[in-house]
Amino acid sequence: MNHISIREGTTSDAASISNFQRNMALETESKILDEDTVLKGVEKVLTSSDRGFYVIAEVDSKVIGSLMVTFEWSDWRNGWFFWIQSVFVDEAYRRQGVYRLMHNEVISRCKASKDCCGIRLYVERDNVNAQKVYKNLGMYETDYYLFEEEF
Repeated sequence: MNHISIREGTTSDAASISNFQRNMALETESKILDEDTVLKGVEKVLTSSDRGFYVIAEVDSKVIGSLMVTFEWSDWRNGWFFWIQSVFVDEAYRRQGVYRLMHNEVISRCKASKDCCGIRLYVERDNVNAQKVYKNLGMYETDYYLFEEEF
């Protein structure tokens, strides 16, 4: 197996991340996302640290995976939750520990932060493989349901 390196995303990663997001939506939800909209959304995160950040996995300078972290303030804990979102690993590199390395980077950043109180994520109900991965990494299912209203 090649050496996998982990780093924070930069604006030069926007196209790769955008492609991953569109592929992930198609693969997991059979949704076709607008290319321009997704690219602009990715670029906003990459140029606005208050919106979040991306963690990138690469092999030989090739981007093979990414995830996005956004922030939720918890007044109960007087701290930030890091929300892991938009996880994607290139199919050729799955089951090789790529997500684990990115996950561990998020945990390290959370622990290094003076005001991060934990990490959270959501997963599709039918994505049993991802749920197993998250449980194996020490995460647990909460008592909350997710509701939304789109505009």
